[in-house]
Amino acid sequence: MTDSHDLTVRNAEFAAERFTPGMTLSPSGNLTVVGCVDPRVDPAYVLGIELGEAAVIRNVGGRITPATLRTMAMLAKVGEANAAGRRPGEWNLVVLHHTDCGMTDLAPFPALLAEYFEIPAHDLDTKSVSDPFGSVQVDVEVIKKALRDSGFLVSGLVYDVATGLIETVVPPSH
Repeated sequence: MTDSHDLTVRNAEFAAERFTPGMTLSPSGNLTVVGCVDPRVDPAYVLGIELGEAAVIRNVGGRITPATLRTMAMLAKVGEANAAGRRPGEWNLVVLHHTDCGMTDLAPFPALLAEYFEIPAHDLDTKSVSDPFGSVQVDVEVIKKALRDSGFLVSGLVYDVATGLIETVVPPSH
């Protein structure tokens, strides 16, 4: 079991050996990743993202829900307030889903899923809950509609928990 003492020791090692002072609040890679909370699929770890390179949002299934959109709107305001630290160039938003997702275990609970997506239960089929390739396509479309004219490049990836590899399902586009 990992406890707070373990975390304190690990943090001391991080602070002594890997901490980088002076990083800005704005991601150095002009990158935001939305991924799942599954401990096998930490987006920063599996994509090789360095500390400070990306904003990473994690939720159940890595889904683009109304709550995710609200979080992103808040992050945009934080970005506006810290515009001086922002790097020039296009922003990339990556939607990362994965195989063997626990979200598929929620399919028998339509009321819970409907509440999560903030839609009527009879519309759940449109969310492709049990197919990560379909769900990443659905979510890329949701985010593109929400970020219309924002200048973000949006892409969709699926991580295979059996091989450790990602597949580009939706290439980067506006």
